[in-house]
Amino acid sequence: MKKLINAPEDVLTDALAGFAAAHPELTVDLEQRVIHRTGRPATPKVALVSGGGSGHEPLHAGFVGPGMLDAACPGEVFTSPVPDQLLAAARAVHSGAGVLFVVKNYTGDVLNFELAAELAEEEGIEVRTILVNDDVAVEDSTWTAGRRGTGATVMVEKCAGALAERGAPLDAVAALGTRVNAASRSFAIALTAATTPAAGKPGFDLPEGEIEVGVGIHGEPGRRREPLRPAAELAAEVVDTILADHTLTAGDEVIALLNGLGATPLLELYVLYGTVHDHLAARGITIARSLVGTYVTSLDMAGFSLTLTKADPELLDLWDAPATTPALRRP
Repeated sequence: MKKLINAPEDVLTDALAGFAAAHPELTVDLEQRVIHRTGRPATPKVALVSGGGSGHEPLHAGFVGPGMLDAACPGEVFTSPVPDQLLAAARAVHSGAGVLFVVKNYTGDVLNFELAAELAEEEGIEVRTILVNDDVAVEDSTWTAGRRGTGATVMVEKCAGALAERGAPLDAVAALGTRVNAASRSFAIALTAATTPAAGKPGFDLPEGEIEVGVGIHGEPGRRREPLRPAAELAAEVVDTILADHTLTAGDEVIALLNGLGATPLLELYVLYGTVHDHLAARGITIARSLVGTYVTSLDMAGFSLTLTKADPELLDLWDAPATTPALRRP
């Protein structure tokens, strides 16, 4: 294993210290392991809190800032943040309008966020929860009951964060986030496995020349393994798989997120995106907005995921709304 770390047991602590140094506009509580916006809003607003295991950067800490999240809680690598951590985040950003938890559908995350919500409610903090479950690859997986939460998390955090920034009430922001999740579908393909610092070796065995079709962001198995094929064939299959599970038809518009899983060069992502664009256009579906880059990763996994969110004027307006975060900026 070759990693740019000091010691496996110190990876998260060291990374948070570096994050704090790189982004002094945000507050990083190293003891509680909470990253949040500095200061309170002038008037009460709904606060968005998310989190998950480390190793998926820039998710979630990279999306803390005006227009998106108010706080993020990183757990250890591929491990859910604990309830006390999530409660500390809710306390830090609650301004009187309630807190919205954005939770990817993984068993540990769901249980810990549920407990944190109960604890927050006992302290008088009103909480709502959005469960993100957009991955169409498999119905149940190693760490989930039901579909996994992946790229749609970015869509939810952006659109719900924009609505919260405009002063919408808690139930309205939660309903909007739930609608964004329902409008989104994702699918991923891995070329290599990720190597966690503690394990020191790839998380699963993927023979040379083979790919995992439908992989999860923790390395959970997908639908099948098969030999590597040209990028155009893989991109077309991913689009077709998503469309088979979606309500998209000719004349619809989408927001598309073509995401690298950690070790995929941007050059290769643009190769894939060309096919995604053309394949959708051939079916009469227009990409109204797009993101191409690294947003939801699995450490050093090579591969990509595609998320398609069915768009309407309201969602496009919220997607275009201003945001100032380390990983995503809108003027």
